[in-house]
Amino acid sequence: MSRQTKPSNGELVRAGDTWNSSLPDLVSRILGSYQDQGGINLREQQNLPSRKEVGDLLDDLLALVFPGYFGLRGISKSDAPYVVGNALNSLYELLEDLIERCLKYECTKDEKCSVDICAEKAHEVALDLLSKIPKIREYLAEDIQAAYDGDPAAKSLHDVILSYPAVVAIATYRLAHEVYEDGVPLLPRMMTEKAHSLTGIDIHPGAKIGRSFFIDHGTGTVVGETAVIGNNVKLYQGVTLGALSFPKDKRGKIIKGGKRHPTIEDNVVIYAGATILGGKTVIGHDCVIGGNCWIVDSVAANTKVTENPPQHRYQNCA
Repeated sequence: MSRQTKPSNGELVRAGDTWNSSLPDLVSRILGSYQDQGGINLREQQNLPSRKEVGDLLDDLLALVFPGYFGLRGISKSDAPYVVGNALNSLYELLEDLIERCLKYECTKDEKCSVDICAEKAHEVALDLLSKIPKIREYLAEDIQAAYDGDPAAKSLHDVILSYPAVVAIATYRLAHEVYEDGVPLLPRMMTEKAHSLTGIDIHPGAKIGRSFFIDHGTGTVVGETAVIGNNVKLYQGVTLGALSFPKDKRGKIIKGGKRHPTIEDNVVIYAGATILGGKTVIGHDCVIGGNCWIVDSVAANTKVTENPPQHRYQNCA
């Protein structure tokens, strides 16, 4: 039942009547904002993937990569071919559809190619990603082992897979990176940003990351698009591998592209809160970067970098 209100003239008015009378004007104003505020509408444009669809895609991919941990229940030897085959078939259809929609939008926007070419490339990219699942699982097994070996609190590999946010972030990155390398717009970034929203770990799909990679705790860790990370690297929470500055063109707009983020060589540990910036900055192999360090110049191999201890002031509060 509609609520009733009593206006100043003393007559009873149903709240629903007020809403119904104001609705046409509100519709008109919102439609007007669609017309006036360009750039945040997708009306009459290619139907891009939604956040929910990308989330569903990731759920299905992680279930295939980590059977029994994400989504899929334990698979027996007898039903494994059926379960995996069915999962692959569904994933292929969803992947091909999402990739094709991203490619079509980019082509329509830039008038690059025909729809038929987009459909063909979507088929190739979807097949390429799924064919790399065994190799991606090999990398992830090493990442999870690195987490177990590098964290005294880890009780088992099961503990790591089921509870560590870095597993979701790194697994999503490794999947999205393959799609990124195949030149698909939008979708790879949507994948890693979904993981970012779940874990607090922000890894751009364009970064190049080696084997046995581990992020301990992870909240607030950022790895930029052109960062290069070697093998057996360990980061802690709040680490930033970012850009030092952004060159601008004559109109004052940022020039995109180029190497903007640092290179981290093999066997490096970077502790909590450290910030390393710049595309020319190289952290040599076997370095240890202490917590809260601010680094914008290269560091030679086998170097330990720490901040000067802060000076504390103690006051009696009694």
